[in-house]
Amino acid sequence: MNTLHAPTIPSGPTTAPVANGNATHLTIAELQRKKDMVEGELKALGGVLDSHGVDMNTSLLTPDGFPRADIDVAQIRTTRARIIHLRNDWKDLMALIEKRLHEHFASLEDGDDQTTANATATASSNPSILRDSVPETLDPPFAKVNTVVDNSPAATAGLQPGDLIRNFGYVTLENHDSLKKVAECVQGNEGQNILVKVSRSSGGSSPQELRLTLTPRRDWGGRGTLGCHILPL
Repeated sequence: MNTLHAPTIPSGPTTAPVANGNATHLTIAELQRKKDMVEGELKALGGVLDSHGVDMNTSLLTPDGFPRADIDVAQIRTTRARIIHLRNDWKDLMALIEKRLHEHFASLEDGDDQTTANATATASSNPSILRDSVPETLDPPFAKVNTVVDNSPAATAGLQPGDLIRNFGYVTLENHDSLKKVAECVQGNEGQNILVKVSRSSGGSSPQELRLTLTPRRDWGGRGTLGCHILPL
């Protein structure tokens, strides 16, 4: 992809690696991050279906059995297949998170049984409470911001040329697929906030690690929905 002013999804493989992979060795915090990524991708894919005016059950055939000509049947079928795959991954992750939570609290020293029981119940309903118990692991950067148009959504979010992108919504080095997933994330989240994590050179020994909120939109006065150009690393 040469530009994100008008995001497109290039031709190429449409399958992606299993979202969970071998997740059994991951910590609870890492499992939670994977769960968030799956949920983010599911949301974006739902937006792709919405952009075609269909859902998971809409017929893609005409009454006489031919593929409909008013929609992109191939993209919709690929998107639906990915959604089904991710829904199964999400169920597996939730089961593994619940198992890990039980193991975590079972391993705690038996000091205050009531406190432990309350903590278990709270964490089971909201596994994200364990996020703060370990430092956040930074994903490696996978793209670099080349240019940013003034007064664009990218400029409003605070993106600057030279920023290294670590996360773009649910997109990371693991799954960006030559930036095709970035285009997918943008398409599925038009008008919605996307969390973008960037590393910015500050002139000192350590770069700044920033969390920016980017909202793709078409009414900003320029081309596309972002107003920036990014390149894969």
